[in-house]
Amino acid sequence: MLAALALAVACAQAPDAAPDAREQLYALFDEDWAARLVESPQFATSVGDHSRNDQLADVSLEAIERRVERRRDLLRRFEEIDTGGLTAADRINARMFERQLRSSVQGFEFGGYQMPLNADSGFHMGFARMYRPMPFRTADHYDDYIARMRAIPAYFEQQQAHMRAGIDRGFTLPRVTLEGYEDTISAHIVEEPQDSAFWAPFEDLPASVGEMDRERILTDAEAAITEAVVPAYQAFYEFFVGEYQPNARETIGASDLPDGQAYYAEQVRWFTTLDVTPQEVHEIGLSEVARIRAEMAEVIRETGFEGSYAEFLEFLRTDPRFYPKTAQELLERAAWIAKKMDGRLPSLFATLPRVPYTVEPVPDHMAPKYTAGRYVSAPYNSTQPGIYWVNTYNLPSRPLYALEALTLHEAVPGHHLQHGIAAEIDAGPEFRRHDYLSAFGEGWGLYSEYLGLEAGIYEDPYSNFGRLTYEIWRACRLVVDTGVHALGWTRQQMLDYLAENTALSLHEVRTETDRYISWPGQALAYKMGELKIRELRGKAEEALGADFDVRLFHDAVLENGSVPLDVLEELIDAWIEEQQS
Repeated sequence: MLAALALAVACAQAPDAAPDAREQLYALFDEDWAARLVESPQFATSVGDHSRNDQLADVSLEAIERRVERRRDLLRRFEEIDTGGLTAADRINARMFERQLRSSVQGFEFGGYQMPLNADSGFHMGFARMYRPMPFRTADHYDDYIARMRAIPAYFEQQQAHMRAGIDRGFTLPRVTLEGYEDTISAHIVEEPQDSAFWAPFEDLPASVGEMDRERILTDAEAAITEAVVPAYQAFYEFFVGEYQPNARETIGASDLPDGQAYYAEQVRWFTTLDVTPQEVHEIGLSEVARIRAEMAEVIRETGFEGSYAEFLEFLRTDPRFYPKTAQELLERAAWIAKKMDGRLPSLFATLPRVPYTVEPVPDHMAPKYTAGRYVSAPYNSTQPGIYWVNTYNLPSRPLYALEALTLHEAVPGHHLQHGIAAEIDAGPEFRRHDYLSAFGEGWGLYSEYLGLEAGIYEDPYSNFGRLTYEIWRACRLVVDTGVHALGWTRQQMLDYLAENTALSLHEVRTETDRYISWPGQALAYKMGELKIRELRGKAEEALGADFDVRLFHDAVLENGSVPLDVLEELIDAWIEEQQS
């Protein structure tokens, strides 16, 4: 894995390399990693350190400032290290570490912590599943979870303080994206503890928990939900509807935020991992939309449909044959597609992950404002699988012709394969195993949709059109994200552009538009990453000719975990040279 990185980029250490440079670098890696585990107990839990399972992070302004100052100090000490004589693998580790440090400092300086929500997610949603990476085998394990629930009110109050500060300086989500968002909060305001999503770990206590402890645990859990969890959500609900939503900004573009143009330019660089401007990304998007529209026209002709492009989209959006009648039908179709792709994986990959995955509906408390599907990775070093979430809310908005593309992106060969392989990296600094860069991860997800062509997954023109509508959707993101955040587009322009160019349901068009407005730059990662992976594959095929092995190429892309796109290019260039030797 990471050992392969060293081999892949000609990692022989230069003979004049300072022997202590690597020691200094890894000392910083270890110091930062240890501090992160202390500063964020939830993160520690997610990576398999359960020593602070009874705690939540301190997210007060004072604690955030301490963390940022610590990383500033790390950055100063990092800059004193001469990395020139390190192995190629460690130079990459150093670049990625520096990137993390600089990003955390810049994020604080822009005040990003004052906006802890976006249109389809937020800290209050994630808390409802905070039990998932925690062990539940002993009474102590349950006591940890109960203590963590008891800590929720303080955490929520700290986040509300940041959001108030955001209101004061005009750094809020746009009000238009918040319609109906309160439902994601009110879902957790329940009369009975057993109706709470937080009750899930108590539904079936294991035999390893003794009878006397069982009664106490259940009593304590009921009290924690009633006295801490529900009041915290009630207070957050009142704050949200009474204070935050009415005072959220009327503007929608990131450029309208304080120091907004610089903020958005940094978001573009962070999410693409490339030194590109919003205008350059916008132009790439327009070009890709035009190219994909031409392919879509060819597929429409294959169906025999006689009519305009707009009429074909209306046909797809309104014909009942393209939509599931029940949630179970949608889940079963998704599971069948995933299993069919499982059988094709050995022809495309030499290395497959050990951890399995399952298919589940998006939780009810999240579904109305959530995307069509998402992957939830398996907690590190746990007994749980990865999960491919399928949104069964509003079935008339869940087209079956796009289900193949969605499944390949979120499950296999997309995020499950990528996350599963990254989790098995067995060398190098610990932070690399758990790092995630959207341009790499989402670029791989979109590339995985394309792989469905080679695997024979798209069995009729409609499902292939679904693949193309997902691809053009990601190309449209380059246009609308930069349009609204840098070029002054309105929300209606975004809605119209997506509705006119993709076969997404109008419900998805609205939820996706609000997602892009509330999460500047993230939507750019998909297409920019996929374009780079396709470019590198083309380079490898041309250089290696008949010796090109797609299985080895895919392993070379995935085996080093999540990396910036410029690093990926260096790795693949070195892999090509190795294959030629």
